Amino acid sequence: MSYQFTIVVPVYNEEDNLLRVETELLAYTKIATKNTKILFVNDGSKDKSQSIIEDICNRNVEFSFISFKENRGLSAAIKAGFDYTETELVGYIDSDLQTAPNDFNLLLEHISENDLVTGVRANRKDKFVKNMSSKIANGIRRSFTHDGMDDTGCPLKVIKTDYAKRIPMFKGLHRFLPAMILLQNGTIKQIPVQHFPRVAGEAKFGVWNRLLGPLMDCFAYLWMKRKYINYEVAKQN
Repeated sequence: MSYQFTIVVPVYNEEDNLLRVETELLAYTKIATKNTKILFVNDGSKDKSQSIIEDICNRNVEFSFISFKENRGLSAAIKAGFDYTETELVGYIDSDLQTAPNDFNLLLEHISENDLVTGVRANRKDKFVKNMSSKIANGIRRSFTHDGMDDTGCPLKVIKTDYAKRIPMFKGLHRFLPAMILLQNGTIKQIPVQHFPRVAGEAKFGVWNRLLGPLMDCFAYLWMKRKYINYEVAKQN
């Protein structure tokens, strides 16, 4: 099969979620508006995630994986997913499945006229403290980037792969993907998507990570914005 869309699934100690990930993403491939494959990126999990991932990939041709030697963080996992994608479009979803794979079709409706389409979690099902810390972090980030995005932490995005591969990722930059597309003179759009409570496993980030981390990353983004190299080739022989 000729695939058009790769869904990257970062994984870190998600053994209790992975069979549900298999079921829901496999079901999505049957209704996807683009021929879709799934790429697991195991970020150095210490539980049984890797063996479960290998079993999933062995029984489903649509699934493949890469596995890190050690834990390197979410930004590294997303970057690796972009690096190993060969389709024209790439997206990602968290392995906790607090967003619905079916909503990728909502984003794909708008990707032809945009270079990144991101979800906005409507009626979020997280706890109050997590919701408030995310809102504060998003406000801080927007004041630095002026990207107009309300929820860059939403783990449901579709990007044109050539743009995704040009993003100079550093730790924490997964929060700035729309802003990094704007640096490439690309276009971005946000679409409301469903959100669900986590049903298994544990969240990997606390309140401190959601507030202090984004603030420090904003300064890194400003430095990168000043130094960013952007060009268009007019002719080539």
